[in-house]
Amino acid sequence: MLIGIGSSNRYNLRNPFTFEESEEMVGLSLEGFSNYQIFPIPDLDDGPRWRSMVRDLLGPLDLFLTDNPYVAHLMADIYPLAHPSIFLPPENKTRVDGTMVRLAMAKGCEWKELVPEKITTYLVERGLDDRFRKEFGLQTLSQVTIIQQVP
Repeated sequence: MLIGIGSSNRYNLRNPFTFEESEEMVGLSLEGFSNYQIFPIPDLDDGPRWRSMVRDLLGPLDLFLTDNPYVAHLMADIYPLAHPSIFLPPENKTRVDGTMVRLAMAKGCEWKELVPEKITTYLVERGLDDRFRKEFGLQTLSQVTIIQQVP
């Protein structure tokens, strides 16, 4: 299995963890598995160029998983597409995404029950939850306020 971590060259509000931190969290989530490789997929700010880069980097694939509608649009005629949730049994599906976790973290609310325990431990032990709040907390909260005000 090939796992691409998108926006690997970005550290900002939408990407508040480095590629290395994200890679470690994916590795923790897949502990016990060895049949995967993780690749950095940088952002190029050019959809068609990015699409070509990904195709060249990954080569032929049986299936391309993404939760990003824009990425799905870019890759639709290259790979068969699916949403990552296809691998979860219905009883394990919960509507949680990174935005929800970041918002709870920014508010100082309980976010730990939204992520696997190994990831919670990783974030807390390294102080990454505090770093996120200090660096991106106010921006996160202001983005939500702006979105809520738009009719």
